[in-house]
Amino acid sequence: MSEELEKKLEELQIERDRIRAGGGEKRIQKQHDSGKMTARERVDAFLDEGSFVEMDMFVKHRAVDFGMDKVDAPGEGVVVGHGTVNGRQICVSAQDFTVIGGSLGEMHAAKICKAMDLASKIGVPFICLNDSGGARIQEGVDALKGYGEIFYRNTVCSGVIPQISVIMGPCAGGAVYSPALTDFVFMSKGANMFITGPEVIKTVTGENVTFEELGGAMTHNQTSGVAHFVAEDEQQCLEDVKKLLSFLPDNNLDEVPLVETKDDPNRMDEFLQDLIPLNPNKPYDVRDVLKSVFDDGDFLEVQELYAQNIVVGFGRLNGRTVGAVANQPKIMAGCLDINASDKAARFVRFCDAFNIPLLTFSDVPGYLPGVSQEHGGVIRHGAKLLYAYSEATVPKITVILRKAYGGAYIAMCSRHLAADMVFALPTAEIAVMGPSGAANIIYRKEIKAAENPDDLREQKIEEFRERSANPYVAASRGYVDDIIQPKEMRPKLISSLETLLNKRESRPSKKHGNLPV
Repeated sequence: MSEELEKKLEELQIERDRIRAGGGEKRIQKQHDSGKMTARERVDAFLDEGSFVEMDMFVKHRAVDFGMDKVDAPGEGVVVGHGTVNGRQICVSAQDFTVIGGSLGEMHAAKICKAMDLASKIGVPFICLNDSGGARIQEGVDALKGYGEIFYRNTVCSGVIPQISVIMGPCAGGAVYSPALTDFVFMSKGANMFITGPEVIKTVTGENVTFEELGGAMTHNQTSGVAHFVAEDEQQCLEDVKKLLSFLPDNNLDEVPLVETKDDPNRMDEFLQDLIPLNPNKPYDVRDVLKSVFDDGDFLEVQELYAQNIVVGFGRLNGRTVGAVANQPKIMAGCLDINASDKAARFVRFCDAFNIPLLTFSDVPGYLPGVSQEHGGVIRHGAKLLYAYSEATVPKITVILRKAYGGAYIAMCSRHLAADMVFALPTAEIAVMGPSGAANIIYRKEIKAAENPDDLREQKIEEFRERSANPYVAASRGYVDDIIQPKEMRPKLISSLETLLNKRESRPSKKHGNLPV
């Protein structure tokens, strides 16, 4: 090797080391003191060892105003590239808070966009690790251009590749809209998201609020519904992302992952026989049904803390990923409301976009009544779920566990929204409304005129239940394919899923529908 070449290689290594050092030892230590990893530490913890291939390490900003000509920003404050997670290819970006607070400028955004474009071209998930103070003010409209180009790609890639945002520090202002456009948002405790910070809010509205109250991980998981998962720390957060990825295909043209399982597809669970109470007003935890049905009891719930009257998430049947939507009788009796409709509709649309079969478990008394719901647009929001199920062309299998009343019965993927197979348990009550309300309307005059109205009312309630509020009426009309024992659910669902794997269903040609947002 010539002396000149040796010198060039030495210069290359020095430059690489300088860039990998980010903002330097003091800022890295400050990051660690805050309980946070650096961008490179996060990438190393997330990807398989030795698999990361970095892109655009040597990119620099071009800003000269407001003293930026004197500012060195190693790596332009973001690490991007590709690698593998549990052997599967992904593309990733990780903002580096030790470099100008991870602020987004023109070239910072260009690096992220290049990684997104690569993910789209090769058809792999894109994961963005967010830790940024926001737009780089010194770069003005060029920084805003950067955000816009990211938002555009988020939208174009939607439904093509899975997009996952991981909030591991501040995410403020325009920066919040990229996560909002992605499929799933993870937050580690201590991270926060908001459009305007506490100081601005106090100035404009006079309200006093802390960073955590305004946009902390629990706020967005419980109250706003912006985030889907929360983790105690960054390491756990990254492990949770890996688990989610294990359920997802690489892109919208791939089949769902098939994972080897030793759980017998013909397994029947006697536990289910007594789980669902005969009394329609008695609660139970629908998660027990899901865990009993899925392989090895493994169920990954999505948005567990938000709109808890409905449960959505991923499981496997005989090794194959499925998406589950289930009313939760122990919360608000499993009613559908504004938030539950939004939560379920978005999940249904994700599953349909990525060829993930849908299982629906219905136990719903109706839409939640009330002035606040009506004024809040429950009609419009409830229509989203109807739209999502009607639009979906993936295999759709529904089990009516117990009560299924009125429009909510239809909304929970009934035969009338093109469910492929519908099963009901003997406990199912399918009717326009519950027996009590129905009897009070149909037999109002008779009850009012009776010598003992209470006795006659109870008699008429039972009469209505026997004549209408049972699964056999719906089954006699072909709206229910079979009435099954609870313990038969798992083998019945697996058999149905295997039958439907080659399902092909087309829709009228159009640019796109008009979802009632």
